Amino acid sequence: MTTPVLICDDSSFARKQMARSIPDGWDVALSFAANGEEALEAIRAGKADVMFLDLNMPVMDGYQTMEAIREHDLPCLVIVVSGDVQPEARSRMISLGALDFIRKPVDNIKLSELLNQYGIYRGEATAEKRLADTLKNDQGKPDDRLDAYRELVNVAMGRAGDNLARLLGEFIDLPIPNVNVIETTEVHMAIAEINQNERVSAVSKGFTSAGIHGEAIVIFNDMKFDNVIKLLNYDTSCEGEQYQLEALMDVSNILIGACLNALSAQLNVNFSHSHPILLGQHSGLGAMLSSNGMRWGKIMAVEIAYAIKERDISFDLLLLFPEHAMKKIYSRLVDEESVA
Repeated sequence: MTTPVLICDDSSFARKQMARSIPDGWDVALSFAANGEEALEAIRAGKADVMFLDLNMPVMDGYQTMEAIREHDLPCLVIVVSGDVQPEARSRMISLGALDFIRKPVDNIKLSELLNQYGIYRGEATAEKRLADTLKNDQGKPDDRLDAYRELVNVAMGRAGDNLARLLGEFIDLPIPNVNVIETTEVHMAIAEINQNERVSAVSKGFTSAGIHGEAIVIFNDMKFDNVIKLLNYDTSCEGEQYQLEALMDVSNILIGACLNALSAQLNVNFSHSHPILLGQHSGLGAMLSSNGMRWGKIMAVEIAYAIKERDISFDLLLLFPEHAMKKIYSRLVDEESVA
């Protein structure tokens, strides 16, 4: 009997990845949704006996979607597939009624084992790429390179958030990454639209491997950074400025390190990192970025706005890739069949 399966994710690239992970022996009728509202419509239309659900989406996110499914007692088995791997994210979704929680990118063997565990699919743990079916059914939307980059960063963002959550003992609110291709001279303007604080501190670290190189910058709002320091356990003999500098470096190293490790795993490269550099403290962001001296021409700028809402804490991770690195990244993300 054919099983109606719904893949709900705001990323077209992620929907294709998920579809290719479904075991070839599983007789399914695939449908797709780009947000929770579309997913609920599909469930009500009988297109989702089983749903693979992302968490971070516009319009209606995974949490809101799961709440609606429980509230209206909709007939659907939900498996969360997310880059946000924080323990609290998992427990929240399980408490709302999700069957299980798996991380992106999906491991085909683990997925098959999970489906077997719940009696959803009893076949072999192998998967065949279903690209043709995916392209035909995915609402006719063309594959977008920015979408592929955004999904790559989404997974890396989740890993970094998880590491920071474990360090601070707090739940990290993760956004949808903001990805733009701009000129280097426009970086400070693009960030100024998001981070409008007059006084910030920032730490930078370069990275390179296999012809892919870039720069990662963590930007802290000075007015709220004392809240971060309160969550870190330092030697109380340290002076105030020393506290701040240690916290800047510790949080930056954790965020950047975890993010780059996740990027490395997805791209099958091993990034080497430069030593972290303090771009500046208690000054304007525009001046810091201008003095950084990047001359790459066109770049991909990825901005991730992390937050701990209960503590009134926020900071930004900025990833910058030159144009030639973007091409190499994309070639590693998709095979020839996918590009075609």
